[in-house]
Parts: sequence; C-alpha cells; structure tokens
Amino acid sequence: MASQLIDEDPELAHKHALAASRRAGRIAIVRETLGITAYAIGDFALALRELRTYRRISGKDDQIALMVDSERGVGRADRALEAGRAVDRAALPTPVRVALAIAMSGARLDQGEPELALGELQIPELDPNRAFEWSPALFGAHAAVLEDLGRDEEAAFWATRAEVASEALGMNDDDEDEIFVEDGLIEGEFDDEPAVETPVTDDEPADETPATDDEPAEAPVVDDESTTEEPIEDAPTEDTPAAEEPGEDAPKEDS
Repeated sequence: MASQLIDEDPELAHKHALAASRRAGRIAIVRETLGITAYAIGDFALALRELRTYRRISGKDDQIALMVDSERGVGRADRALEAGRAVDRAALPTPVRVALAIAMSGARLDQGEPELALGELQIPELDPNRAFEWSPALFGAHAAVLEDLGRDEEAAFWATRAEVASEALGMNDDDEDEIFVEDGLIEGEFDDEPAVETPVTDDEPADETPATDDEPAEAPVVDDESTTEEPIEDAPTEDTPAAEEPGEDAPKEDS
C-alpha cells in the first residue's frame, strides 16, 4: 500500500509504513519501505536510521544513494561522502550507481566544491546519445553543476539532452530500455552500434563502458556510526518519533 501511495500522498504512505513496521519490524522490506517514506516526507534522521537497519538485515547496498542524501539532509556532507566511498560502486546495479553519483555530486556542492561535484558525475552512463531511465536525472544534474561553474553553453547542451531524453522515454514506455535520442538540430552519426542508428551529435563524447545490472555481491560494509555491528532496533511508533543524534543540524532542502 505504501509503495502505491508514496508519489500521490507521501504522508499517508508513511503512516502505512509505520503501521507495517509495528507488526513486522524485523523484515527487511518493511524497514526499507519505512526509510523510503521517511525520506519522502523529509524526515532524514528517521530515513537514515531505517535504511541502515535495512542494510544490516538484508546485506544490500541498493539504498545507498538515499542514505547519502539523508546524511546531506541532516547537514553532514562529510559523512555523506564517507558513506558513498564505503561501497564498491562496481558491484552496484547501474540505476543505483547513477543515483549514488548524483547524491555524491550534491554532497560536493554542499561543501562548496563544484569542480569535484562535476567529477562525481563523470561516469560511463553520462552518454548524451542514449536515454535510459536514469538519463534525465543524470543529464540534469550535470547541467546544473556546469551552470554553477559558469559554463553556460555546456550547461544548455546537457539541459536540452535531459529534456529530449525525458520526452523520448515518456513516448516509448513499451519499447526496450535503451532508446537512441534524436535531435533535429544536431548532425552526426553514432557508428559503433549495429542496431538502428539515429542522427546525433557527440559534442561531449563519453567512453562506452558496458554496465552490468547484476545484483551486487554481498560484501561487508562499514557502518557510518560505528565499526561494530549494532543490534537491530525496533521500528518507531507514531507516538515516539525517532530523535536525531546530538549535534546534528536540522534537515535542509536540496536546491
């Protein structure tokens, strides 16, 4: 129920997730859902706690991007970067790896490091000639950082690619995951694919590196709070909201 409501009514979705956690608080997907809904309503401290618990129960890092963003939300960009560096990115599914790159870039911006923020986004998936589910967000983040750096022409290029990719994906929901992006204002040809080709430009070529979507192998992950394993906490109730750790700043909204 929570997953069906989260986009339309995140507050109600969170209430459903809280109710489920009281009945089945030691099931991984229940704690994961509670963490996601807490993130959706801006309760980053609770989101971080629940997603850590989910990771301890499941052994998976597939919510690492939300964990990094939640650290940012409570004002700890340095801890966000530490959390992101602690995982093996090569073992992550491609959508998770892309989401993590975007979150890490945001943490760099929080620390006033736009050049390093741009570097976090320089990944093989940053290919302007192809559109996948993660492409609009990645292209848009790249455009935003370039704009912060005053590189307006490049920023406009990537902003346009983000729009084109988004439109292409919206019009081809039933097609294959990979879509070639066409822009009538751009000339050129993408020659290294044997499939149907579409005229494109490659103003900023990106090296082609096949990405794997296999489930990441389970590996020990250093918890951001401690190097020792913590016992699994009981899920919170509505009457007793999770308190933030002493010394944490209040959550802030991403710009």
